[in-house]
Amino acid sequence: MNKGKVLIVMSAAGVWERTDGSKYPTGYWAEELAAPHEKFVEAGYTVDFASPGGVLQPLDEHSADPAVAGEECGRHVAHARKALEEFGSPLKLDEVSIDGYVAVVLPGGHGPVVDLFQDADLGRLLAEADKEGKLIGAVCHGPAALLSAKDEDGNWLFAGRRMTAFTDEEEQLFGTAEGAPWLLASRLRELGADHVAGAAYQQHNIIDGNLFTGQNPASSTRLAEDMISALR
Repeated sequence: MNKGKVLIVMSAAGVWERTDGSKYPTGYWAEELAAPHEKFVEAGYTVDFASPGGVLQPLDEHSADPAVAGEECGRHVAHARKALEEFGSPLKLDEVSIDGYVAVVLPGGHGPVVDLFQDADLGRLLAEADKEGKLIGAVCHGPAALLSAKDEDGNWLFAGRRMTAFTDEEEQLFGTAEGAPWLLASRLRELGADHVAGAAYQQHNIIDGNLFTGQNPASSTRLAEDMISALR
């Protein structure tokens, strides 16, 4: 029985330009895409993928490295690749309507801090989803995409909400803080989010009404489980 449709919005970015002009290769983080997809499909939902321009973002190779992403990463990579291959080209974000979807999921990798944070089409989708009380989930760098949602006066729609995201400490430990144009957790706080950090690289999830956030890749499965529980 199909319980409804879930939209996973991916970044289209394959590189993250640093403050020194160098280009850091990025892409989708396998676990953050695979774990929610797997959980939602198991629970009876249909999952669609969308991105700016319908571009299929590459895999972030760090998420395929067991030394970085853990021993389970091979399974997540295989699941993500199969899911994306079976779906075909992602939907073009500017052609997607929130009608017909029960939830939106925003996985990470560094891509969202490159493009999604300022994507007007995504901002429109998220504003409509939030207004209608549809579930919005974002994990790791995915919460950067929430920054795209603004009102007519340019005020951020998620200011004042409790959330978590990849922390400045985790960015430093990962080796990508120095040279970053901006740091996600700091930016969220600056713009009014009630950002709550957990221990580095440990599962940490926050629920605030219809907003579900996870701090890092280890929080991806719980993010989906919490959303599925709320949809029941």
